[in-house]
Amino acid sequence: MLLFVASHGALTTTIAAEPPRPNILFIFADDWGWGDLSCHGHPYVKTPNIDRLAREGTDFHRFTVASGVCSPSRTAVMTGHFPARYNIDGHFAWVPSNAKRNMPDWLDTDCVTLPRLLQNAGYATAHFGKWHLANDMIPDSPSPGRYGYDTYGAFNCSGEQMPVHEDADNTIDFITQSHQSGKPFFVNLWIHEPHTPFHVVPKYRWRFRNSGLDEPDEIYAAVLSHADDRIGEVLDTLDRLNLADNTLVIFSSDNGPARGRPGTPLSLSYDTATGAGFGIGAAKGITAGRKGYKAALFEGGINVPFIVRWPGKVAAGHVDDRAMMSAVDLLPTFCEIAGASLPESYVSDGISQVKTLQGETSDGRRKPLFWKMSGRGKPGLADSFHWVDYCIVDQNWKLLSDADSDYVELYDIVADPYEQNDLHQQRPQVVADLVAKLTKWKATLPAEPDPKNFSSLRDRDSN
Repeated sequence: MLLFVASHGALTTTIAAEPPRPNILFIFADDWGWGDLSCHGHPYVKTPNIDRLAREGTDFHRFTVASGVCSPSRTAVMTGHFPARYNIDGHFAWVPSNAKRNMPDWLDTDCVTLPRLLQNAGYATAHFGKWHLANDMIPDSPSPGRYGYDTYGAFNCSGEQMPVHEDADNTIDFITQSHQSGKPFFVNLWIHEPHTPFHVVPKYRWRFRNSGLDEPDEIYAAVLSHADDRIGEVLDTLDRLNLADNTLVIFSSDNGPARGRPGTPLSLSYDTATGAGFGIGAAKGITAGRKGYKAALFEGGINVPFIVRWPGKVAAGHVDDRAMMSAVDLLPTFCEIAGASLPESYVSDGISQVKTLQGETSDGRRKPLFWKMSGRGKPGLADSFHWVDYCIVDQNWKLLSDADSDYVELYDIVADPYEQNDLHQQRPQVVADLVAKLTKWKATLPAEPDPKNFSSLRDRDSN
């Protein structure tokens, strides 16, 4: 855009105006499996609005999150760091459970966070939806506003719990206000679906009344359809305000789909943050062939949808099944897009993927990725996916390991994304190299959380 400024004489000076900085809308679902999209071939779930993002943007098939469960996965998005650096390798629960698992009670408010960096760069920042970087059962935990959000409405946090279905309305109001103020915006829309309890609305049950599905599948389809409609309302707002062309929109999920044990009955359950709804018996998410589900470090637990729309910058109607991006890449990527400076002392565990979003791609992962979780179960069984304590992805290799690397599995994750061919016996030198890197990384992790991130309830419980 050019601005023409007339002088007092006959000369006219042409001044190049700065193009408006792009807005960022990050939609982060909860337990939404890779296969739980109609554009990914789901047999009965319908997601026309997310499918629209895929038609108008690029569907990246190889994106992974930093954990198989929610709190550490969200920590990585917020900080650009592997969550183990903060002793966060499980979900935030009530204080005795956090203490037992050597976890803090909330994410450190002093750490570098994505919203604070964008806020400092002049963005209006907001968060609506699930938080779970603390817990509603910890009343003295910091509010989301302490991390760099100008405004928020949330659940799984201290204070008042936002009703789960008000996320889109609040996001629409924030986008409208930011547009009116002339500020670029960054907004998290972290939806509840399809996490338990399933808060199904009758009209969405009615939508699937003639589908022939059994009740659990009907409930699952209904809650995803409701979430997709709310996403559509936000996308329609971007269109109405003529903001779509200058807004980066990403849809993803914090981990793979939850699954109950075979034969789990359909029953009601209750969550202190979100209320009553149907329980794990209605969890019917699919991974489209990937191993494992939520809480696993196999691909079914960490390889999630990642659909990106950015008109004129990201190719429309394209599928990228090569680029291996990670949740720790989001902070440096968003900061580059927004023109936000990183502190000199800050070193991300990820890398900026702006060029990748715009079409430059390659196989494998040039900067290693690391995972830490508390494994359980016996390794080596065909249906055992939760034994893994550590994982590393480096170049084309993925190594899964128990606590002491006594048992490992090795996959060429580029050639074998479904983890069908364990190569640890055929490639002992690769195993040795990866175990050495994993061991070196473990040595950088803190032995225990910083006590400043403990609730006062710990003092009471210890007396």
